[in-house]
Amino acid sequence: MVGWAAQVRKLKTLLRRHGRSHADAEDLVQEAFLRLHQFLKEGHPVERPEAFLIRTALNLSVDLNRQDLRDHRHEFEPQTIEDMTLIDSAPSPEEIYSAEKRLNTIGTVLERQVGARAREVFLLHRLYGLTHEEIAARMNMTLRTVEKDIARAVTAIWMERNKE
Repeated sequence: MVGWAAQVRKLKTLLRRHGRSHADAEDLVQEAFLRLHQFLKEGHPVERPEAFLIRTALNLSVDLNRQDLRDHRHEFEPQTIEDMTLIDSAPSPEEIYSAEKRLNTIGTVLERQVGARAREVFLLHRLYGLTHEEIAARMNMTLRTVEKDIARAVTAIWMERNKE
């Protein structure tokens, strides 16, 4: 048989892999050993104590999951979806207006300070999420030119924000 300390580590690791916290794993391993001791004390033979401990610890873990579910049932109210109040997570009209205003300001700053091409490159990258490589292929430019245009645009926006 594996040494007791090694068996304890093995059980804790197994329980942690099954989603148990460190503290829960400690408690479950201790309970599994207590049950093995009680089982042996009652005169029952145990041919493979390691297997007994593993199965007991896993069963205790399942029992703990069931208990957690039972303990939290009261936190939920049974309702039909039609009776629920739904929260609108869409931005408010003020937030939309503010975002559009910022975007227009950024577009104006870019148009005035870095030109239409750099503005388009920046917006393709930051607004539409295209990679530098995708922009270069789409606009028939070198990768280095895309990088320079984005850097110039970011610098222009940063300088404009620092004026405020």
